[in-house]
Amino acid sequence: MSIKGRSGCPINLSLELLGDRWTLLIIRDMVFARKRHFREFLQSDEGISSRTLAERLQTLVDEGILTRSDDPTHGLKAIYRLTETGIDLLPVLATLGAWGSKYRRADDKLARIADELAAGGEPALERLKETLRDEHLGSGDGTRLSPR
Repeated sequence: MSIKGRSGCPINLSLELLGDRWTLLIIRDMVFARKRHFREFLQSDEGISSRTLAERLQTLVDEGILTRSDDPTHGLKAIYRLTETGIDLLPVLATLGAWGSKYRRADDKLARIADELAAGGEPALERLKETLRDEHLGSGDGTRLSPR
């Protein structure tokens, strides 16, 4: 199901897609916890329901932020991967993490990760983006797959 914007405001358009808590947490889990399968997302501490997870994953696929493919090792599983559009959300996650680390009572270990990423600035973000491109867009042999 594709999301239709109510206005042409870029902030509104972004929030209509990403503004609920679950969407960015799914992307967070893909980036930092390297989750790829439905069941892995269900095991996150925040406790997303299977129905909500299925809806959010489908929306992210429909909107071109994720791709979904069959898992060659298990016929009933699907693998979710970030597209370049999804990888470009990394600065949003990093900024939210830095803000939460500064103004909220964050877990010390997780706050350190957020602070280190923020302290590294644009070079740290670009290094992580490149790693994500290799993991999500790569074919495993050093070449990139075309986005779907």
